[in-house]
Amino acid sequence: QVQMVESGGGSVQAGGSLRLSCAANEYAFSFNCIGWFRQAPGKEREWISSITIGGTPSYTDSVKGRFAISRDNIKNTLYLQMNSLKPEDTAMYYCATRSTGCGDGLTWYDYWGQGTQVTVSS
Repeated sequence: QVQMVESGGGSVQAGGSLRLSCAANEYAFSFNCIGWFRQAPGKEREWISSITIGGTPSYTDSVKGRFAISRDNIKNTLYLQMNSLKPEDTAMYYCATRSTGCGDGLTWYDYWGQGTQVTVSS
């Protein structure tokens, strides 16, 4: 069974930083790819970043230079360091697994955590 639990969300002012964590079990971390999505109210769920089992990261253009994805293979934990946060980053953030490939494509991700809320005020 796949298990992923997100944490680290909260409320910050624009320009601030947060570090999200996705605590996964060994099964979840054995997938070829694990990444982060976000979903704001009334919006489609959006891919923002993912990382291969070997540590190669990918980012959507809107977060390049501001966010950094990483993984700890000993702790089975995925991280998302978010800097220079903007109000438009406000969303529920989810981690998810993918078997083949490791980039954009909502339908290719199979298992999901419950999400952690990020709110950025101006």
